[in-house]
Amino acid sequence: MPPLSPAFAPVDFGDLPGWAEDDQTLAFEAFRRSAFHILAKPYRTGSLGVDFAAFAPAYAEARSAEGLDRSQARAFFERHFIPARVSPGEGTGGLVTGFYEPEVRASRVRTDDFTVPLLARPADLIDIDDTNRPQNFDPYLAFGRNTADGIVEYFDRGQIERGALAGRGLEIAWLAEKVDAFFIHVQGAARLVMPDGSMRRVTYAAKTGHRFSGPGKILADLDEIPLAQVTMQSIRAWLAANPRRSDEILWRNLSYIFFREAEVDDPALGPVAAAKVPLTAGRSVAVDRLLHTFGTPFFIHAPALTAFDTKPFRRLMIAQDTGSAIVGSARGDLFAGSGDAAGEIAGVVRNEADFFALLPRPLVEGGSR
Repeated sequence: MPPLSPAFAPVDFGDLPGWAEDDQTLAFEAFRRSAFHILAKPYRTGSLGVDFAAFAPAYAEARSAEGLDRSQARAFFERHFIPARVSPGEGTGGLVTGFYEPEVRASRVRTDDFTVPLLARPADLIDIDDTNRPQNFDPYLAFGRNTADGIVEYFDRGQIERGALAGRGLEIAWLAEKVDAFFIHVQGAARLVMPDGSMRRVTYAAKTGHRFSGPGKILADLDEIPLAQVTMQSIRAWLAANPRRSDEILWRNLSYIFFREAEVDDPALGPVAAAKVPLTAGRSVAVDRLLHTFGTPFFIHAPALTAFDTKPFRRLMIAQDTGSAIVGSARGDLFAGSGDAAGEIAGVVRNEADFFALLPRPLVEGGSR
C-alpha cells in the first residue's frame, strides 16, 4: 500500500474557508451512496496513498444513518475525517471546471430531422493493458481495434463520422445536431427526450482511446476565440456561426465515445459515473482517479466562482467521477446537474481553487505519513 503523500498538509476544520456556513447534507447523501456501492466492489486506492480500507468506519456509520440534518452531517464528517490542504505541485495552481448531463431531443430511428447517431460499443473494440499491448503501441491508448493482423489503433472521430462503422447496427439513438452529439461525447452522458415525451438516458460505455483535444483550446490556438473567453457557450456560438468549419474543428479531437442505455431511476440525480453511483448536482466532483481514491470528500474553495448560487464557491464535494482531461492532485470537474440550466452553469466554470481532502482519521492519527 503506498504511503500517504506529502502533498497532503493536515489543517483544522476552522481553517477551511466557509466550512461552518456550508450545508453538508447533500454531500453526506452522496457519500452514503458510495458507502453502499463499495459492499459490492471496493474502490481502488489512488497513488497519493489515501487507503480505501481506512474509510471503513465512516462507510459503516453512513450506511446506518439516514435523514441527517445539517448539524448532524457536519458532525459526521468532523468525527471521521481530518482536512488536509492538497498541494497542486510546483508551478501550478488548483483548478476547477464544470460538467453536466445534457438533455436533448432524440429519436429511436433515423428520420429527416434526426440524422446524427450515438453509437454503442463495437465488437472489435478491445481493452488494452500490459498483457496484450503490442510492441511500439502508444502507451497512452487503453483501447484498440482487433483485426486479423493483430491489434491496431481504433478509428478516430473523423473516420467514424465519415462512415468507418456504418452498417453495423450500432446506433442507439439519433440526434438533430452534430454539435449536440459532440458535447454529449464531452460530458459522457445525456438524457434523451423522445418524440412521444418519454425520456431515456445514455451513458459512457467505452471510447476509441485517442487523446482528448478540447475545441476551446483549438479555437484559441487558431486565434478564433481569446482563451480567456472560451466557454461552452462561446464554442457553441462560434460553431453555429461557422457551420462549414465545424468538422475541421471537431475532428481535431480524435477521441470518440461509445454509449450504453441506462434507466432514469431518480430524475433528481445524475447519471451513474465512474464510481458507479448516481452523481449529485453540486456535490459530486470528478478527480484524477490515478492519484485520488473515489469516495474521498473534498472541500473546494473557489472564491471567484459564483455560477452555482451567486455566492463564492465553498462546498464539500465527494469524488465520484473522473475524466481524461482531469489530471493533477488539485484538479476537479464539478457536476452541475442535468438539463439546460445546469449547462449554463457548467459551461462557464474555469476557476482557480484551493482543495482540501478530508482524510480518514486513522490515516493521519495512525502515523502512516
